[in-house]
Amino acid sequence: MKSLQDIAQSLQGYDPQALTMADANAFIARLVQPITATERLPIRQCGGRVLAEDLVSPLSVPAHDNSAMDGYAFPGAALLPGVPLTLRVAGTALAGKAWTGSLVAGECLKIMTGAILPPGLDTVVPQELTQVQGDAVTIPADVVRSGDNRRLRGEDLQQGGIALAKGELLAPAALGLAASLGLSSLPVVRRIKVAYLSTGDEVQSVGETLREGAVFDSNRYTITSLLERMGCEVLELGVVGDDPVALEAAFRSAAAQADVVISSGGVSVGEADFTKGMMAKLGDVVFWRIAMRPGRPFAVGRIGNTALFGLPGNPVAVMVTFLTLVRPALLQMMGARPQALPLLQAHSQEPLRKKAGRTEYQRGIVSTGPDGRLQVRTTGNQGSGVLSSMVQANGLIVLHHGQGHVAAGDLVDVMMFHSVI
Repeated sequence: MKSLQDIAQSLQGYDPQALTMADANAFIARLVQPITATERLPIRQCGGRVLAEDLVSPLSVPAHDNSAMDGYAFPGAALLPGVPLTLRVAGTALAGKAWTGSLVAGECLKIMTGAILPPGLDTVVPQELTQVQGDAVTIPADVVRSGDNRRLRGEDLQQGGIALAKGELLAPAALGLAASLGLSSLPVVRRIKVAYLSTGDEVQSVGETLREGAVFDSNRYTITSLLERMGCEVLELGVVGDDPVALEAAFRSAAAQADVVISSGGVSVGEADFTKGMMAKLGDVVFWRIAMRPGRPFAVGRIGNTALFGLPGNPVAVMVTFLTLVRPALLQMMGARPQALPLLQAHSQEPLRKKAGRTEYQRGIVSTGPDGRLQVRTTGNQGSGVLSSMVQANGLIVLHHGQGHVAAGDLVDVMMFHSVI
């Protein structure tokens, strides 16, 4: 396991007092290690978990050539350009069982969606395109081509091929795919254990009588909810005041129980922060001033083998640093393939002031303009304590490190929240 000093030396131009977002993420990627422990769970319990090994398909999907339509199946070679085709209906094929009859030249088979196509029948005409009289069906000229409306055996998955790759985050579509192979259980990486605590004498737990000058602990609920959405096992340690003894005991307890410890508060420059000193005493920790807004102060390191992330205290800064720095690290520890939140481009509806030399994340509301193009506006006040702006926003406007002011109408990148928040 590399020390923090070794990791820092591997990054060209590393400066903890003016760290770019790219370097911060590169450092953290070298710091954390994937969890190796696995377990096998019933498929109904695998949502949001990470697949622990390649899933090899035990069968082909579909298992047979079959019809994509309700209609009539026949040999496509019988079609001639510009000439209608009349065939006698020899029987009906239903989904779920093979038709056992036989056809001769000039005959077709009425067929339902999903029914197996018998050998020699490679084309299906939808029933609504035909003319039926008695036991004869007429296919008008040029309404179908040979091979139309046929699902080929194995066109979705081939037997022996990789259906889902190791590291797949098992979303509903992936679970459906696994179920289509008849699999009742899946091997998954064990859940990552994350301990969370808020720090500071000014922070009070919900349910207490609010003292003058104090604030309720909102960070606990935003961060633990984000962790739970990621499928983490969360250990809530509540609020710990600015007491060195209590802080040390809390962090020691957290590190002994969890793979990761996340705290908020106590890492800002110039604070009477017992947290910084305690972190440095207990583990291998560095304190950063990241070239980002919001969220400049940040601590990262280890207590023993447990990864540590010290987030700032302001509510919006906590959420932004979690999404941009902590979430990718946790996914890496979970064994998931890299999954950065997607960026899309939208036209800014207003000018945006931006200082080059730092990455800024402004809360934005993306919508479709009258011209059909995506547009985005800010939520207004971008203060790092304005938590209501994160409720109003559906994404973060990402103003990159070297970017300057943005004029109204300019294209900007937006990191969409989707279901993350």
